[in-house]
Amino acid sequence: MSVHETDPALARHVPQRHVGRAVVAVVLVIALLWFVQGLAFNQALDWPTIFQYFFDFNVLAGLGRTLLITAVSIVVAVVLGALLATMRLSANPVLRALAWVYVWFFRSVPLLVLLVLTFNLSLLWPTIEIGIPFGGPTFVSMSTQDLINPLVAAIVTFSLQQAAYTSEVLRASIQSVPVGQREAAAALGMTGTRTMMRVVFPQAFRVALPPIANDTINLLKSTSLVAFIAVPDLMYSVQQIYSSNFRIIPLLIVATLWYMVVVSILSIGQYFVERKLRNSPVRAARIAATDDLDGLTAGGPLDAKKETAA
Repeated sequence: MSVHETDPALARHVPQRHVGRAVVAVVLVIALLWFVQGLAFNQALDWPTIFQYFFDFNVLAGLGRTLLITAVSIVVAVVLGALLATMRLSANPVLRALAWVYVWFFRSVPLLVLLVLTFNLSLLWPTIEIGIPFGGPTFVSMSTQDLINPLVAAIVTFSLQQAAYTSEVLRASIQSVPVGQREAAAALGMTGTRTMMRVVFPQAFRVALPPIANDTINLLKSTSLVAFIAVPDLMYSVQQIYSSNFRIIPLLIVATLWYMVVVSILSIGQYFVERKLRNSPVRAARIAATDDLDGLTAGGPLDAKKETAA
């Protein structure tokens, strides 16, 4: 009898066979192939019509408006969300209350309802006036209906609504930065604004990037709701086409494929940006700098003050 047969520690390891897992995998692959075959040879899809309208001018113009609404809305949402997050973390109770009310309101109202309300804002305020309130003179007056067209209503709605969610993401990201780094920055004589811009925000943004990227993708898909207020985006464009030729399924497939293409590009871009941030030499330098700041906090002027106070 060999040593390998007598000593359990030296016995050859035999991997456990997962028969059930293999059976489930085979069943899922067969189901997927059956589904793909059903799509590929389904006459209702009408692939020639899909290829005909995939690069249609109206479809591409609608896709451009969809991307425009998404890009402008997410940029405004990030800027406004950063301001709201700062207000939520402020020591001023009035600023905290105002930011909380803003987030509560725009998270409570459904997006479609908010979109229709913004589009019909002229029914509530026929004119928008800028001047001294409570009976004072008016400097600028303009018609609300002329100012808020369907495209502007869509951008305003998505920007304001997305800012409420982005502010909560940024607030949680800012709170994830250790408090000791702010104390160390204060010990070095940095102002509160400089500390936020140079120490807190760079680290918080790295934490907030994945959820903000996911929100961007969700925002892109949610722009299909603007068809309700006649904004000629991607969804509205294909609706106009299939309302005239009655090719409903092929045109909806065209819109679906374009959404999938754009979302795939955004997902790939998100992956490379996150990998770049993880491997960035700037990040390594900041980590070393924050370690120095933490060391300063642990044995520097702050601890000296605490020992003196004790």
